[in-house]
Amino acid sequence: MPESVTTQPSGQPSARTGPSAGAGSRTALRICPLCEATCGLVVTVAPGDGGRERITAARGDRDDVFSRGFVCPKGALIGELDTDPHRLTRPLVRRDGELREASWQEAFAAVAEGLGRVLDGDGPAGGDPRAVALFLGNPNVHTVAGALYPPLLVKALRTPNVFTASTLDQMPKHASGGLLYGDPLAIPVPDLDRTDHLLIVGANPLESNGSLCTAPDFPGRLKALRRRGGTLTVVDPRRTRTARLADRHVAVRPGGDALLLMAMVQVLFAEGLVDTGAAGEHLGGVEDVARLAADFTPEAVAGACGVEPEVIRTLARELAAAERAAVYGRIGSTTVEFGTTASWLVDVLNALTGNLDRPGGAMFPLSATARAPRPPAPGRGFATGRRRSRVGGHPEVKGEFPAAALAEEIDTPGEGRVRALVCVAGNPVLSAPDGARLEKALAGLDFMVSVDPYLNETSRHAHVVLPPPPPSRSPHFDFSFNALAVRNQARYTRPVIPLGEGEMSESAILARLVLCASGAPEADPESVDAMVVEHTLSAAVADPLSPVHGRDTKELTRLLNGESGPERRLDMMLRLGPYGDGFGAGPGGLTLAKLLEHPHGIDLGPLRPRLPEVLRTRSGKVELCPEPVAADIPRLHRFLADRQGGSGALVLVGRRHLRSNNSWMHNVPGLKGGSNRCTLHVHPADAARLGLADGSLAEITGDGGTVGAPVEVTDEVARGVVSLPHGWGHDRPGTRTPVASAEPGVNVNQLLDGRLLDPLSGTAVLNGFPVRVAPAETSAETPAEGAAPESGPASSAAAGSSV
Repeated sequence: MPESVTTQPSGQPSARTGPSAGAGSRTALRICPLCEATCGLVVTVAPGDGGRERITAARGDRDDVFSRGFVCPKGALIGELDTDPHRLTRPLVRRDGELREASWQEAFAAVAEGLGRVLDGDGPAGGDPRAVALFLGNPNVHTVAGALYPPLLVKALRTPNVFTASTLDQMPKHASGGLLYGDPLAIPVPDLDRTDHLLIVGANPLESNGSLCTAPDFPGRLKALRRRGGTLTVVDPRRTRTARLADRHVAVRPGGDALLLMAMVQVLFAEGLVDTGAAGEHLGGVEDVARLAADFTPEAVAGACGVEPEVIRTLARELAAAERAAVYGRIGSTTVEFGTTASWLVDVLNALTGNLDRPGGAMFPLSATARAPRPPAPGRGFATGRRRSRVGGHPEVKGEFPAAALAEEIDTPGEGRVRALVCVAGNPVLSAPDGARLEKALAGLDFMVSVDPYLNETSRHAHVVLPPPPPSRSPHFDFSFNALAVRNQARYTRPVIPLGEGEMSESAILARLVLCASGAPEADPESVDAMVVEHTLSAAVADPLSPVHGRDTKELTRLLNGESGPERRLDMMLRLGPYGDGFGAGPGGLTLAKLLEHPHGIDLGPLRPRLPEVLRTRSGKVELCPEPVAADIPRLHRFLADRQGGSGALVLVGRRHLRSNNSWMHNVPGLKGGSNRCTLHVHPADAARLGLADGSLAEITGDGGTVGAPVEVTDEVARGVVSLPHGWGHDRPGTRTPVASAEPGVNVNQLLDGRLLDPLSGTAVLNGFPVRVAPAETSAETPAEGAAPESGPASSAAAGSSV
């Protein structure tokens, strides 16, 4: 435990003054909520203006059981984000066309009236839940409230129109996991600390800190792999920081990942290198995969994916020969035309080389709040397309429609048109394709409520804005990311600073939204948590496989600990989980009280093999060749034929910055500058051919429009590839975030019109799409993207939230 932190009997850090903290200061522990690494922090808290406490410094917690002192610039500057003077501190309600501060009571009255007007009105949409849509942004998975309440909000709204950031990011991995294992949340992660050979496809964890693979100090773990004699290979069209660390960098043609991976599968079969290992008895469809891959030889795909045949064979042979190996693919391989196929092939390669579900390979984490393991048995399986969207006819995937389809559901007339939107921690105007169209659509809504700490490019259109408190005033437990962690562990931190006068917890905000959607706006928010506890425990006592089977629900409820409804729900989930005490009947002993006694977390051990317990397929096996993927392979053949011999067209890929997370943090001064700039990366040969010079302005044109950006000539991108980062475009009128507005950048997604999707997952193609690049006609102001005029219901805007 750090010297400057003491522990109360409750297990929470207490105030302590001294040389390390400064007079009047104290230190406390906090889990960083700003990316998927979930690092433990030691923060210094000191009195600010008016005596109100604030975070003045942060460093890595050396005693954290998972992060061991690692911290990135975002975590180190959490205090600057926490105290950003441009954050909203009171609700806003639109009156006479302007957003004005209001009380919480007034704000929720306006929410109840607005939703009721749309759902219960006399018009054609009265009583039609399709008239309301829900958009959930990326930050939801970074908070306790964002994990616990959105599922309840979906049920309360009863709407089929659910949109999230998943279809702008990782939905292909959910779709492939669902098809392979019967569970869209069954996502194997590379066992980083024990592998000998790691193949990374389309990921840059030295900048992202990891994604769908929770691993504090990802850079250190990769360096440790190299030190112990392991091999690191990176497949990416850019020579990223991660690629520079690797033993081999393979510059694949953007969008060609599925072709490259399929050719590797073909090599494994053709050269007799398939060895499924211990997982083999749980695999079905191996021979079918061989037939699908037969025509995708290295020679056949080389021109289309930009990788020489012998390099492809070497990648396959090395993967098969490694004692312990893992393939890991991320956003560069998911936000493309064949994102689901590429995600499926990542797991297929792990399975065919005997590296699925074994130490050092790709393994399934077991979160402390997951359902306790049960005897293996066939499940209901996974299916998509149970319903289709009204306008585009897009099939639902995991209960969601494509985020790229939100605008058309609002602006297309007809029965079932979306007239109201609930947006929680989202900024789809910047994160989804064709933000200009979405802006106009949002301006035409009858009602919109946004939960957001800023007036961003999306929330400025809301009729009610409900601001959650800063991270320091919220508890933290990683419900989502512990299910993706490279080591099983559990950590919980209570708020570092108590809520102030006029502030409402994020949990209370979302609980009250649930009540408004349920038609009971005046009910106690605590009743939402009580209802969940009663429902969950009632189901548990009726379940013969539960450790509390046959017990009294009221008795179990009385045994729950916690200072709030969310804490009692966490205690319940821990007790019923795989490491829990089962309310005194389980083999483990994990409870909220025990977590509080261990403020640096509890290590639950390395990942362990979990097949077949994770399987929920109808066959009870890993269905290695699912029918929807097999049916999509002819499209891959056509794609290959179209790309034969390569293409002279420029294609664009995104770019991630260590000091940013989508559009969240561009208003934090300390995170600006350096490489965190919105520039167009162009290869020197392409720059010479196009007449572009370093620092000059270029116009980039796609199917959705044209943007202008400064040129950065660099050989870090392959020839024929240009790169523009995601999350910029803070040039909308009326924003209140001067730091972001001073360097607004341009919105790369305005180059897209939203029609290009991965059909198996509904994910927008944000990488590997063709563009035209030319010198800007003038060095004067270049139109950034056809931004919407200042007219419309929004009167002010700001940046800061995520996708």
